[in-house]
Amino acid sequence: MEKGNMIEGFRLHERDTGSADVQVALLTERINHLTQHLQSNNKDHSSRRGLLMMVSQRRRLLDYLHTTDLTRYQTVTKKLKLRH
Repeated sequence: MEKGNMIEGFRLHERDTGSADVQVALLTERINHLTQHLQSNNKDHSSRRGLLMMVSQRRRLLDYLHTTDLTRYQTVTKKLKLRH
């Protein structure tokens, strides 16, 4: 999915590009792409470290959403098909 379309699908208002929902969606897209890359390049340890940092950042954002607005959290996890 293209970045612009991803932002459009998760934004809260017309000019929203940085809400937690949008950030989680963009991180998920990057994580999925990097996971595919690492399956064929299993010795790429620097990219693996970046992947782990992205996963932990996404986890922190999801924890924030869970504590502040449970319905938004559930909507985002359902749209992105993430376990919660």
